[in-house]
Amino acid sequence: MFTDKDYAAAARLLADVVDEYPEQTGPRLLLARAYYHSAQLRRAEEQLRAVVDRNPVEHYATLMLGRTLQRQGRHDEAAPWLRMAESFA
Repeated sequence: MFTDKDYAAAARLLADVVDEYPEQTGPRLLLARAYYHSAQLRRAEEQLRAVVDRNPVEHYATLMLGRTLQRQGRHDEAAPWLRMAESFA
């Protein structure tokens, strides 16, 4: 679905996986990506915050969270996340 850029369909499928396995980081990050690419930014933010709450040093989640906040025009909120992601790299 990602290859076909059918992000909305991927999000629907991945939401079920995350509901079934909420402790798994991988599916939650994929769900956040699907939401991000389908412009469901609040939902992406929610998933990314759940990952970061569990694992504050998850590089990809911090980077995506910063970019998600930027895309919403919330640049002041995005800045610390992007700095943190940069420091992890």
